[in-house]
Amino acid sequence: MALIELTDIARSFQLGDTTVNALSGLNLRIDAGEYVAVMGPSGSGKSTLLNLLGLLDRPNAGSYQLEGRDVTTLSPDEQAKVRSSRIGFVFQSFHLVPRLTAAENIALPMTLAGIPASQRNLRVAQALKDFTLENRADHRPDQLSGGQRQRVAIARATIMQPALILADEPTGNLDRHTGDEVVRLLEELNGRGVTLIVVTHDQSLGARARRQLMMEDGRLHFDSLAAG
Repeated sequence: MALIELTDIARSFQLGDTTVNALSGLNLRIDAGEYVAVMGPSGSGKSTLLNLLGLLDRPNAGSYQLEGRDVTTLSPDEQAKVRSSRIGFVFQSFHLVPRLTAAENIALPMTLAGIPASQRNLRVAQALKDFTLENRADHRPDQLSGGQRQRVAIARATIMQPALILADEPTGNLDRHTGDEVVRLLEELNGRGVTLIVVTHDQSLGARARRQLMMEDGRLHFDSLAAG
């Protein structure tokens, strides 16, 4: 079943007198449960694609269907609801709230969604256990290692049980050993049926995905699924 269907997507930006075509005529289908790496040089359109998939940006043209629903036609408030309930984000720089503890950071999406405290507490306790963070629950981000911060970020990204995880250079700020641990966590989530899309410059990380997409000049230059 198609989770994502992009049809004739175009996204351009105005830089002074110049129009930059970040994405041009992009057509892409990603099925539920896939594990996809998006690769390509800087300026190829990877980040723009990720922002569109995460409903952080809108295309100038074309349609984006998520779970059979055209999300390009939704209002910003409606998009925010879809984003909070169906999409989890994992960033290179963690994006944790500095003044909140690990437990509070994990709970944040549920707090924003209005989920009752009793349910939040149960789910956060389970997430802390799942990600081996029980003894770090009351620590703020500046009291955590890079690997612990990324585990908190992944727990937060998945606490709403999203259909889709978007990971932007998830190991970029981590040493190799810690990065491998983080990748294993993401792959375990994918193994449970969550669709995983990773944007990376790291060839070895990209090779772990079951499908590789190569972007170039705002277009899909190579799709290993089509090539296979």
